Amino acid sequence: MSKTGFRYSFTLLLLLLCSGSLLAADFDRARPERLGMSSERLERLDSALKSYVEDERLAGQVVVVLRNGRIAYSAANGMRNVEKQLPMTEDTVFRIASQTKAIVSTGIMILHERGALDIAHPLSRYFPEWADTRVAVANDRGGYDVEPLDRAITLRHLLTHTSGVSYGSGPAADDWAAAKLSGWYFANKNEPIGASIARMASLPIDAQPGEQWIYGYNTDILGGVIEKASGQNLADFLRQEIFEPLGMDNTQFYLSEAEADRLAVVYRPKAGGGIEAIPSNEGMQSQGLYTSGPQVSYSGGAGLLSTAGDYARFLQMTLNNGELDGNRILSHKTIELMTTNHLSDIPFRAGQGFGLGFSVVTDLGTRGIMGSDGEYGWGGAYHSTYWVDPHESLVVVYLTQIIPASGLDDYAKLRSGIYQAIVD
Repeated sequence: MSKTGFRYSFTLLLLLLCSGSLLAADFDRARPERLGMSSERLERLDSALKSYVEDERLAGQVVVVLRNGRIAYSAANGMRNVEKQLPMTEDTVFRIASQTKAIVSTGIMILHERGALDIAHPLSRYFPEWADTRVAVANDRGGYDVEPLDRAITLRHLLTHTSGVSYGSGPAADDWAAAKLSGWYFANKNEPIGASIARMASLPIDAQPGEQWIYGYNTDILGGVIEKASGQNLADFLRQEIFEPLGMDNTQFYLSEAEADRLAVVYRPKAGGGIEAIPSNEGMQSQGLYTSGPQVSYSGGAGLLSTAGDYARFLQMTLNNGELDGNRILSHKTIELMTTNHLSDIPFRAGQGFGLGFSVVTDLGTRGIMGSDGEYGWGGAYHSTYWVDPHESLVVVYLTQIIPASGLDDYAKLRSGIYQAIVD
């Protein structure tokens, strides 16, 4: 990446900051000092983030920091497409992967509030095929045996990733792979998500429901439940119930060919240093299928595309206890339930639990990094992350696009750079 390219990107950012940006149309921008943050200290964060682009460890990044519902800091660094020299902008579209999960979990809770479903319901109420699902138990012969479920998988199990359903990586991994149900990528599938979920039921899962936290197809299955309970496909439901009310105009499952250049290119590290674009035909890391693929499978676990501004609007709604700009999505008690740890004594990460779609900080000291008890968030496979800190009235969205994110410590620099700038 040339020095000229970096200078161009930086100049563009300055113009956006001076003249107002697309984000500024959504959120008021304020001097950091008016929001209890230090401009001088935020310069440290700015320099740290830019260094990853300048050193060619990332092609580009977009970050948004809201405090008290106003923009304290935002940046668009580097390129969304190095090869075409297209600069990163605040309206660049990203594959947000597992950040989709929080949105789809919100969709489930919308239907729960309306009585269209109950999170205590068994999954088999919506997909009868799952009534006879079995559990794979590894044996000493290099294979596995099966045993029946000792309790029904509920929607709450799916919301908390305690259903026993993985991404096809357990003892029966070969069978899941043979069924072409392995990994989180659905953009290449010419099969409605409901049909995929029905097929999953014949494959043995990895653990008994309620016994382990296992990351997997849980939220994809919830997307299928939304379709069953609402009578709409998942894309239409989310647009009507979440995206349109919140003004998330750039969030969708697929882009048109005409908008393809808005989508950030996926990069990977090169062995000798630097990065390179991933070829378009490499499965989960594919470039093109979000614009040129079958576009019939709506992955509730990892399928959405979005912008930093759009996702910040969604998160600010949760921080506002379910409302944004006069549009109420959920009640404050539902948000409270979603952002409370539901794992009890099920092992997870040190100092963290898991709610209904979010990880939740339960013990700041045990976690051992800057933040607050009660903070909630998650991230995506392409190295994006986000969190909400209710104690500090803080929303953070960080979008970039690299897989694998080998040797990067930008998350730590981002977190420390934000919290050291809080001075009130």
